[in-house]
Order: sequence, then C-alpha cells, then structure tokens
Amino acid sequence: MKQTAGTLLYRFKKKGLEVLLVHPSGNYNKKSPWSIPKGLPDDGEELEEAARRETIEETGVTPGDLVPLGYVEYTKSRKRVHCYAGPCPADAQPSCASWEVDKAEFVAIDEAKRVLHPDQCLLLWRLEDLLSNQAANKP
Repeated sequence: MKQTAGTLLYRFKKKGLEVLLVHPSGNYNKKSPWSIPKGLPDDGEELEEAARRETIEETGVTPGDLVPLGYVEYTKSRKRVHCYAGPCPADAQPSCASWEVDKAEFVAIDEAKRVLHPDQCLLLWRLEDLLSNQAANKP
C-alpha cells in the first residue's frame, strides 16, 4: 500500500475555523477535489518529517507543533494518507510553492467539508474533535 503524509494546519478567524488546503494543478485536475498538503516520504524519512517537507514544498508554510491525527485510506486506490495537525503560524502567507498545486488557501471548515477529497474528510472531523477536547481541557 502506498503511504503518504501531510498536514492539516488550522487557524481561527472572525468567521471561525479555517484549514490550509491545496488543489492539484493541471487541466485534467480542474474538477478534482482539494487535498491536505501531502506527498510520499523519501527513503528513510519519517512520516512526520515527510508531512512537514511536503507542506513547505506545496504551500511555502512551515508547520510548527504537530500532533498525529492518524490515517485514512483511499477507497479506490488503497493509498494510505497519514495526517498531522497543528496551528498555522500567525504570519503564514500560503502560496503555490510547487508545480503540483495551482491553489494553496485557507478554507472555512464548512467549505472544506464540501471541497476536500471525500476520503480525507474524516480528518476534518478528527481535527474538530481534537480542538473540542483541547478547549474542554483548558483551565
């Protein structure tokens, strides 16, 4: 099974929770769903390292502290996507830093649930659970 790793970086704005997503480039991808920034690990590279590298390569954003959100498996291709979540740096200005993506943007969580690859949507719910648990455990 092919293993990939990526990040689900988030921030809070007036309108609520937003996540950093990318859209694949190319004419054949115009109607393709969005994705978390992700990619294949290099030989010997740890999954979290790969997730950080791919996020920088695709969005120009350097992730800070990350926590694992587990993985999802694509139903058709049987690809496994490992995900790490964390707050986006306050000064982050995402850009298309790679030919692989034509958009790198913060997307409101409700919109993300509509545009994200269906097999990755579980990651959004896991993120919401994580943030809800963190808020409940704050003194």
